[in-house]
Amino acid sequence: MERFARRRGAYGPDMGVSFVSGADAVSLPLRGRQAGDHPSERRTGVSDTTGGAAHPGRPRLTELRLSAFARHRRAAFPLGPLTLLTGPSGCGKTSALRAYEALARLGGGAGVGEAFRDPVAYVPERARPDAQRRRGFRVGCTADGPEGPVRLDVAVQAEPELRIVGERLSAGGLVLLETALRDPSRPFVQAAWHTAGQSPVTRAPLPDDRLGTALLPLRVAGKTDGQRRVLAAAEQMVVALRSVFACDPRPERMRAAVPAGSGRLLGGCDNLAEVLWRTRAECGQRHALLVAAARAGCAGPVADVLAEVLADGTVRGVLDRGDGVRTELGRLGDGELRHLALSLVLLTGPGVLEVDPAGEVPAAMQTLTVLADGLDRGLDPAQLRELTGLAARMCERGHIRLLGAVSDASGVSGTAGVSVVHLEP
Repeated sequence: MERFARRRGAYGPDMGVSFVSGADAVSLPLRGRQAGDHPSERRTGVSDTTGGAAHPGRPRLTELRLSAFARHRRAAFPLGPLTLLTGPSGCGKTSALRAYEALARLGGGAGVGEAFRDPVAYVPERARPDAQRRRGFRVGCTADGPEGPVRLDVAVQAEPELRIVGERLSAGGLVLLETALRDPSRPFVQAAWHTAGQSPVTRAPLPDDRLGTALLPLRVAGKTDGQRRVLAAAEQMVVALRSVFACDPRPERMRAAVPAGSGRLLGGCDNLAEVLWRTRAECGQRHALLVAAARAGCAGPVADVLAEVLADGTVRGVLDRGDGVRTELGRLGDGELRHLALSLVLLTGPGVLEVDPAGEVPAAMQTLTVLADGLDRGLDPAQLRELTGLAARMCERGHIRLLGAVSDASGVSGTAGVSVVHLEP
């Protein structure tokens, strides 16, 4: 990771791709511009009370762009340490989170089919196919960190076959990597990346089912200053993207006893009891914070949160009421269970959550991003305020970030450390 400390720079030819015709064309005008500096790119309304806290040593996403994705057109969402997307049903909160998760999967090396499992659903509804019956969508993001803002834009063809047909990685207004589909009959895109040696640009084919940025460390030698700039920017983007935990606790799955397993929390928090068994013994300080969160979010007294091993070897979670009574988690309400599970997520990290962190990168350089769709589902206003306050305190430390979707953020929009992005239908 010493390449993070090297000087920034970028270069590249003006390449582009368009595979949809008409007013709703999904094209990728790759100009190497900075995020949000085009007048047609709409930045949604945002109220920010983060106080400007920064952790420049940790790569992190600062903007999500949905140029043409599902119902979004030319949308740019600023991302702070704790960002809540809010708006009426149908305004695109869930699709924004899915776009972020898909980019994270691509950054981790997943194929485009794994990242976008239902790609046709993300094609803008009014997008018309071109003469070859091709339609698609465009997404992008900006990652800040030691290399400064690095911008990634990706064009995906969804029909008639799924493939990445254009990609641009840029920094400082200059292009570092650019790909374009030249021959639709072959499963490759033509890539060009900055070299700054005897040849200013290196050209080579890359597979059309993978993100080129994630493949660069395997293809670029890093012998010239230009190559090292490319690698540093690509590494910053990949590290910022890949550590993501998509979380949507399902109370109906959390009530029953569960078998002992890996001790890593699943995205639906089905195995909450098993993870409680592990975390209670591993860190007393964080467990005390979890007990305090349970006390704030659950009805009645709470002296402890623990797990019990039953005769058949399964594990169930309980609340110790402090008077000799233990309440099984199965007796709790949906809001209580979701509040408890989300609090546990915020108080733990990659070693406990079912995520794939960048093992080759020091933990001090990584930031885990939690994606929480329906963050306020089942929570009463007091529970949401308590959970948001806990999230703000944890995000302030810099090792965790939260992007959540809520139906109504009026009760927490003034909370210090919370950025609220208002989406319109």
